[in-house]
Amino acid sequence: MDTFLYYVARAVIAFVQALPLGWAARLGRACGVLAFWIDARHRRVALANLQACFGAEKSPAEIRAIAAENFRRIGENFACAIKTTAMSMEELAPHIEFVGAERALAPAGRERPRRVVAAIGHFGNFELYARFNRCTDGYELATTYRGLRQPTLDRLMQSLRERSGCHYFERRFDAAALKEFMNREGVILGLLADQHAGDRALRLPFLGRECFTSAAPAVFALRYHCILITGICYRVGLAKWQIEVGEEIPTLEADQPRPTTAIMADVNKALEAAVRRDPANWFWVHNRWKPPRHSRSTPTDVIHEESQGLSSES
Repeated sequence: MDTFLYYVARAVIAFVQALPLGWAARLGRACGVLAFWIDARHRRVALANLQACFGAEKSPAEIRAIAAENFRRIGENFACAIKTTAMSMEELAPHIEFVGAERALAPAGRERPRRVVAAIGHFGNFELYARFNRCTDGYELATTYRGLRQPTLDRLMQSLRERSGCHYFERRFDAAALKEFMNREGVILGLLADQHAGDRALRLPFLGRECFTSAAPAVFALRYHCILITGICYRVGLAKWQIEVGEEIPTLEADQPRPTTAIMADVNKALEAAVRRDPANWFWVHNRWKPPRHSRSTPTDVIHEESQGLSSES
């Protein structure tokens, strides 16, 4: 079965990559329409999330319209992500714009930072975050990921991603390599910070409801003396995106580390503002507000290990 899925995935990837980017986007949006009607489970999750967050300010018809567009966007972004992995930066230039990079790399009146942590999320074509190296001017980019259960599909996915030049570290197994990377100078680490992070994570508000939030961006920024920013990928047209760097989030107060809860509360506020700016642009099919399961399983990924290490040293 693993081999069969691998060859099916290879065929789909080859087909999508043979299309012009605009056609890939339209194909993805059509698949999103189909998924909205067929995938009842994820449709219910998206509608329930939207109702809980916007029910007091939007009508049921508006919420359903956002959910339907969200499915079209997800289809578009997935199809375009497949296509853009095979495109050079010169080919991508008419389709992508980076805004505010100087906030992270050349802050006014301050030295160029040695290390940067970017709290990112599932906004737009989020695979394009790896193309931020177009603006980094001497910085190396890295991010973490969780491997797929099927080894051949996981290798295929990574072979696509690594064409960008970004370094990828598997959260459960690459702790030593990630630590070595973060001890260098001139590095930018992007960490997805908008999904349910398990019962051992921080419990903080997001869009008016408490949810379990990963402390990883705050932990890495404090441990490795990084500046902390946010990065959002906005869809601004068919197969067109703008990646916007947010204002720096302070990690120190009076030269002392701020609490991770305070830092991550600020991160959540920045991500929340991005959701409100374009609600259909976020990944509503994920159950962000899971209730606690009352089980305290031992964390196995590098993010949790770093968090526990920092806590023991504080």
